[in-house]
Amino acid sequence: MTSAFDAYGSQGDLAFEEGDKGSPVRQDGPITVTRALEDAKLALGTLPILTVAGEVTGFRGPNARSGHCYFQVKDEQSAMDVIVWRGTYAKCGFELRDGLTVQITGAFDVYTGSGRMSFIARRIEASGEGLLRQQVAALARKLQQEGLMDPARKRPIPRFCTRVAVVTSLSGSVIDDVKRTLARRNPLVELQVVGCQVQGPGAPATIRYALDVAAAAAPDAILLVRGGGSFEDLMTFNDEGLARAVAACPVPVITGIGHEPDTSICDMVSDRRCSTPTAAAESVAPAIDELAQKTADRQARLVSSMGRIVEQADASVTLASERMARAAQGDLAQRRLAVEALATRRCLTEPGAIIEDRLRSLELTEERLLGALPRSLAMRHDALDAMSRRVRTAGSRLLAPHEAALSRAAASLDALSPLKVLARGYAITRDGEGHVVSDASSLSAGDAISVLLGRGTVHATVTSTQTTTTI
Repeated sequence: MTSAFDAYGSQGDLAFEEGDKGSPVRQDGPITVTRALEDAKLALGTLPILTVAGEVTGFRGPNARSGHCYFQVKDEQSAMDVIVWRGTYAKCGFELRDGLTVQITGAFDVYTGSGRMSFIARRIEASGEGLLRQQVAALARKLQQEGLMDPARKRPIPRFCTRVAVVTSLSGSVIDDVKRTLARRNPLVELQVVGCQVQGPGAPATIRYALDVAAAAAPDAILLVRGGGSFEDLMTFNDEGLARAVAACPVPVITGIGHEPDTSICDMVSDRRCSTPTAAAESVAPAIDELAQKTADRQARLVSSMGRIVEQADASVTLASERMARAAQGDLAQRRLAVEALATRRCLTEPGAIIEDRLRSLELTEERLLGALPRSLAMRHDALDAMSRRVRTAGSRLLAPHEAALSRAAASLDALSPLKVLARGYAITRDGEGHVVSDASSLSAGDAISVLLGRGTVHATVTSTQTTTTI
């Protein structure tokens, strides 16, 4: 390992000699303060990482701006300054405070600005009571993450308990304090006592058993109490198994463990935490005189409230009755006017007038109808005549061109008709089969023929034929 003297000697420009007490002395004259502090810082850097045990004193931190902590650790004879950076403090898992015994791992360093030497912590561990508190804090965080400390999980406690079970040691003064408190405040509360061990090895198991016994009797609430003591004495109530039993108990559990500053894991998971056993007893047993006074006050308020309610109801009924009377009178008046209006109608005063009116109306309708029919028929006849004339005129106009065309076509047809030819002395000859004979050679003597003349037909027999040459 390199010593501080080796570090100084390695500078090359330094020389040392033994002084009166064996310390090296510089031979090159005085140096600046800064150089001296730098040499000291260099020498301290050669020391190994140390683990120092001591008691925290003069604790300051975490700093509001930087988050660092500053304090001293001391033993019976000496003390040294310690600096804990923000990140290191966040990892230690517990809160530093004066009087806490800790083990700090780190190294010395010198701040050249002020020349102050401090021990820079790299890791902090609690020892003694501090270690116990660290373990309790870790368990508290674990149970809180599981929801055992959630207020929404905790069971409601009856305002007025009639049956209460007390789980505590039967040898201490706590049970007597609880009994005196309950007897003084409300002797009507029925008390059940279940003894257990509240300190030492095996105590958590006896308390869990006592809780089961107490819950089996189905009281309104269970008081888990014990007197004050050191942090180590109260560690029984920081047991994880006991804390889970308190949280799982089917009956609401009220804790009164130690004194006001003491807070255990059982206090955190219980349904109600009281500062002392006496306060726990008072919380489930309101003073009987206070109950009587509250009952009398509530009775007076109830009577007064009921009186106001009755008065308001009476006034409401009276007002409603008046409104109903006015409404009924108004409705009857309206109905009376409606009946009187109906009574004045002609259909009720002269029932036959309706028939007479209808008869006169029918007669007038008949007269109008008889007068209107001839006029209507005459108008229809005139309209038909006018329409007939228009039809004839239109028909003549429409047929005139067709008649002229027909006449021309008839004249042409007449001029082309074979009958006109026949009328001039020509004839048409047909053989016996009805075929027109146009060549005499197609006939033979004895053949029957028919001759169509201008007027009539002649039937004959061929006696002879003569062929004529066409010129």
